[in-house]
Amino acid sequence: MKSLVAARLRAQRLSGAPFTTAVDAVRWFGAVQSQDYPGARWALGLRVKGAKDAEIDRAYHEGAILRTHVLRPTWHFVVPEDLRWMLQLTGPKIRQGMAGRYRRLELDERTVTRAQVAFSVALEGGRHLTRPELGDVLRAAGIAPDGQRLPHLISSGELEGLLTSGRSRGKQVTWALLEERAPKARTLDRLEAIGELTRRYFLSHGPSQLRDFVWWSGLTLAEARRGVELAGDSLERRAVDGKEYWYDGALPASRSAPTVAHLLPNFDEYTVGYTDRSAMLHPVHPFRPELFAFSSILANVVVIAGQVVGAWRRIEARKGLRVEIRPLARLTAVERTAVEEAGNRLSRFLERPVEIAWIAS
Repeated sequence: MKSLVAARLRAQRLSGAPFTTAVDAVRWFGAVQSQDYPGARWALGLRVKGAKDAEIDRAYHEGAILRTHVLRPTWHFVVPEDLRWMLQLTGPKIRQGMAGRYRRLELDERTVTRAQVAFSVALEGGRHLTRPELGDVLRAAGIAPDGQRLPHLISSGELEGLLTSGRSRGKQVTWALLEERAPKARTLDRLEAIGELTRRYFLSHGPSQLRDFVWWSGLTLAEARRGVELAGDSLERRAVDGKEYWYDGALPASRSAPTVAHLLPNFDEYTVGYTDRSAMLHPVHPFRPELFAFSSILANVVVIAGQVVGAWRRIEARKGLRVEIRPLARLTAVERTAVEEAGNRLSRFLERPVEIAWIAS
């Protein structure tokens, strides 16, 4: 189990050689979950040498990184050149899964089409509009945007390859036309897309099981098996405790992970990218859901050597940021020092003072 954790940390670039830019990190993963936007920026910052929060925010603002609904469905970061082929692969199944919700919202095919035409006309020529402004566009077209109708019509436009993230406007997000935001987005035939998404996932998340990839991608088990075949020699297979894992065979072998701490944000790929999360549970300190936001390992977690040792949360303070650490059990002096250094890294990323506060649990 220790060697599996060590390999995942290297594949995820939480140990070993970091990326040079956030764009490189997103391209490596294929898609990075990002509905918690500040947390998702920190997820990239953990993997990029010398990263600054403002730099990643600027890359998003300028369109070097896009944020849209593309897997499961929820928000993900994707680089522009990958977005169209990924949507063509995953979008139809997601839309099919949302059909019942659309019926309850009285969003029939004719209404969805009318909304997309209205969005297209309103955004043409490089315009970027906020959600309330897109609601006004719908009202002008005679379509009620009330309740959940507006967000579902926007996400439908994203899944159809019409809309994607636009430039930030203060703290508000905007939407733009994908064809204008990503004019060089490539397309792949379905088998090529399956092979490419499979390869990206296992290189960046491996060692992983096929069922992990099925959860992450939304593809079927048959498609996942076909994807492994298409990935060819770029992936290797091994058995651990009777389970079959696929991974990047070019990664150097290591028996254990370094004693490095990470303050992982909500929905970090290290936690959210798997259905079987047993490898990240500490062998001595049992996981205690009551310590974590929404009682989940997908919340802000403290990991040392790739295994969960506690929860953390950030609180705005007058002179910077207060980070409260709630350990699952008493940590050693070496482990506490590692957590303090993780706080220093967050401070450098945010370019703000960070105070670590230990909270008894």
